[in-house]
Amino acid sequence: MPRKIRQLKADFRKVGARLIQERGDHEKWKHDSVPDLYVELAGNDGDDAKPYQEKQVRALLRRIDDLNKGQQA
Repeated sequence: MPRKIRQLKADFRKVGARLIQERGDHEKWKHDSVPDLYVELAGNDGDDAKPYQEKQVRALLRRIDDLNKGQQA
């Protein structure tokens, strides 16, 4: 079962990502530690996330996690 858009946004908020732009039901999210990458989510909070959206969110979260691990070492 696909996750909801609101769940993807909650994942972003948990790691400190921020909303940088809104246009209708499109939102751009980014994290300061990964300046070259942002994720655009389209849809309302209750909509099912598309597979490509989940993949993009996982990629950004993975990059943030890798950077955080690198800083701790």
